[in-house]
Amino acid sequence: MDRLDSMALFARIVESGSFAQAARDLGMARSTATEAIKALERAAGVRLLARTTRHVAPTPEGAEFHARARAILAEVDEAWAAFGAGEVRGHLRVDAPGLLTRSFLVPRLGGLLARHPALTVGFGQSDRLVDLVREGIDCVLRAGPLQDSTLRARRLGVLPEITCASPGYLAAHGTPAGIDDLAGHLAVGFVSSRTGEVLPLEFLRAGRVEARRVPARVTTDNSDTAHALALQGLGLIQAPAYRFAADLAAGRLVEVLAATPPEPLPIHALYPGERALSRRLDVFLDWVAGIFAEGPEGHRPGP
Repeated sequence: MDRLDSMALFARIVESGSFAQAARDLGMARSTATEAIKALERAAGVRLLARTTRHVAPTPEGAEFHARARAILAEVDEAWAAFGAGEVRGHLRVDAPGLLTRSFLVPRLGGLLARHPALTVGFGQSDRLVDLVREGIDCVLRAGPLQDSTLRARRLGVLPEITCASPGYLAAHGTPAGIDDLAGHLAVGFVSSRTGEVLPLEFLRAGRVEARRVPARVTTDNSDTAHALALQGLGLIQAPAYRFAADLAAGRLVEVLAATPPEPLPIHALYPGERALSRRLDVFLDWVAGIFAEGPEGHRPGP
């Protein structure tokens, strides 16, 4: 096995966390993969992988080697693509919040892969800060205002947001007719990961964003937990409309203050800026932008 093939195998092992899975992906015997990695470690002069009976993870040296290997493999893929009749090939690693991935990307992923049979995709699902270069991730998808970053960014669309509450909450506290009627109401407090403070509720009125500080008996920094708290009748909540679609349809939540919705949430892709954008990432981001224009499950999210 030549060095490039060994590097591709090593990268797949790191990304799948499994010798067996990487061997299956690349169509080789597990014993062949094991011997190839041993030879790679001998050539590198360092241990690249830490192995247990259940888990495989890169050593610190292995993590650095993985980042460099991914960059090299990406350049090789792009060189072949430039002379390969435009075929999109190679492995793409994307990090995105889990619900967003399941709602928007997974239902249409089969179509993308059918159009580009030489493309493979790996999803990591989180809201955490990631080191794209060190972890070998091609891009992250994030909702919300951009923070200062050395990464390049591409705006992919917006997610309309709504305000809602459970029927039980509204029965106990009344349904506000407007944002000036929020006295006596409660919110599910969402804590900002940047400031550590509870975010106010925000509303668009006459083209301007107006913030309202609504008391919260419960707070959280996790969007899934906030959703669960709202279902329990513990306050008003604001989030992208797609998150509440099933609950609204089933009557578990009710939209309120629809005439003054929150400002739509922008969606961006962030990716390293030191290299030219790979063709597979460019194709992927065009595909994602088209999806956000349609909304989850093919329904347009609104203006």
